[in-house]
Amino acid sequence: MSEDDLEIDLDDLERRMDGALGSLRTEFASLRTGRAAASMLDPVMVEAYGQKTPINQVGTVNVPESRMVTINVWDKSMVGKVEKAIRESGLGINPQLNGTIIMLPIPELNEERRRELTKVAAQYSESARVAIRNVRRDGMDQIKKAKAAGMSEDDQKLWESEVQDLTNKGIAKVDAALETKQAEIMQV
Repeated sequence: MSEDDLEIDLDDLERRMDGALGSLRTEFASLRTGRAAASMLDPVMVEAYGQKTPINQVGTVNVPESRMVTINVWDKSMVGKVEKAIRESGLGINPQLNGTIIMLPIPELNEERRRELTKVAAQYSESARVAIRNVRRDGMDQIKKAKAAGMSEDDQKLWESEVQDLTNKGIAKVDAALETKQAEIMQV
């Protein structure tokens, strides 16, 4: 057994935990906060040319004002498909057509919808926490294998504490992101 087999790749674990946080931020960007943002259309996929395609690949997305998103669809034949994808996306936005331009007026969020969105944000956060805990479990499994390969008990405890610290930091980042997003959603 070489010395390298007894090393745990903390950078890899941290990178994977940060990936879960990045994914969470992407999901948060799709949640409406009553303000227009081009990123709110990121999860919406259009059936274009036989495959699911992001809206920003079939047209230009603009935010001309704080309560309006416009999509200038490049291919006239795609306008109906883009409109349909937005209607079926669950964003709660009613598209308005103007030739090849689709206008999306962003309505004020009512109290009930705000509460629903904070619950959705909490679900997204829980998924991120689970992903981080899975990475932690992976790290702990690596440590167990290294111990079986001859790692000392002291080294094992040291590595386990390092992995736990990474996990705690990752979960804290998720909690902070959730708090910020929920405050943003509830802000009138």
